[in-house]
Amino acid sequence: MHFEQAQRIKNLPPYLFARIERLIEEKRAAGVDIISLGIGDPDLPTPDHIVQELIREARNPANHQYPSSVGMLSYRRAVADWYKRRFGVELDPSNEVVALIGSKEGIAHISWCYLNPGDTVLVPDPGYPVYAGGAILAGAMPYYLPLKAEKGFLPDLADIPVEIARRAKMMFLNYPNNPTGAVAEESFFAEVVRFAREYEILVCHDAAYSEVAYDGYRPASFLQVPGAKEVGIEFSSVSKPFNMTGWRIGWAAGNREVIEALGRLKSNLDSGQFQAVQYAAMAGLQGPREVVDRVNAVYRERRDILVDGFNSLGWSLTKPKATFYVWAPVPAGHTSESFAELVLEKASVVITPGTGYGPNGAGYFRMSLTVDTGRLKEAVTRIKQNIGPVRF
Repeated sequence: MHFEQAQRIKNLPPYLFARIERLIEEKRAAGVDIISLGIGDPDLPTPDHIVQELIREARNPANHQYPSSVGMLSYRRAVADWYKRRFGVELDPSNEVVALIGSKEGIAHISWCYLNPGDTVLVPDPGYPVYAGGAILAGAMPYYLPLKAEKGFLPDLADIPVEIARRAKMMFLNYPNNPTGAVAEESFFAEVVRFAREYEILVCHDAAYSEVAYDGYRPASFLQVPGAKEVGIEFSSVSKPFNMTGWRIGWAAGNREVIEALGRLKSNLDSGQFQAVQYAAMAGLQGPREVVDRVNAVYRERRDILVDGFNSLGWSLTKPKATFYVWAPVPAGHTSESFAELVLEKASVVITPGTGYGPNGAGYFRMSLTVDTGRLKEAVTRIKQNIGPVRF
């Protein structure tokens, strides 16, 4: 029996990694040892004090009932207090913070709150696929903002046609950036605030990697720029700094009208996050900063191994200041897909083609640092032995 899919599902772009996934399956079935640098999922364990808090609160029967869709006030207060300490940003936990079942959930759902069929949304390219995916499910039309190396992988707002800017209702941004590892300073965010005011655009900033940074660099929050709360919100979570991707707990913060709308939508879609998980996230947010610093020290060592290793093979990569990704150009004569297939076939190493993040990812590939040091060194050695020096 055939069931006709809804048009919104048909409109979603196809999965671009299908061929590479098949090659991986074939190699694994043949017993080949695959090293995957493809998935950005922290491999280090969640800190023990957070795990112990979950255990304590999971045993409390008061946490076994339906939670609030918008999150416990104590959790939202912990988020607000963290913003005050980390960024100097004042947030009212009662109406400027909403709990999310991971920031991905809120990023997808915010489009349902503000976009009607046919509306225009500004989306970074390359970028996290959920920005466009959520908008497409809401019936909106993404307008892609090219992120180019010569601009530091920041969108050039002056290049956006005036008629597009006037039509746009929302803009997604993400710094520190996935997949490029680029960072944005307060001056750029101030430019975004001016642009959003001029064209009455809601800014949705994804700050998931704000705590994964190196060499003394401290990424800025969009919300710390004057006027930011008037025009937008920021998404984040405990996933990356505390190795809690599987726990699914995050937040959105900022403009109170937008936060209310997102909370209202969520009250019709889900019943919130298990309160014991909220308490565990609070333990992370209220706990010692050294936990985050230790994780970043591990990623910094891995970053140096990977970047130095690839530079010894002919690349000229700059070490990223933030995120656990390395974004690299493909050698001469290759596309993103053909080079990824070559590396998999010859070295049994998985890298992610840049085109998986949008058309402007063509000519690049992404590597993740969420693999232990020994495996990273082995990956570099395999590429050196089986592919050798490259040309650009």
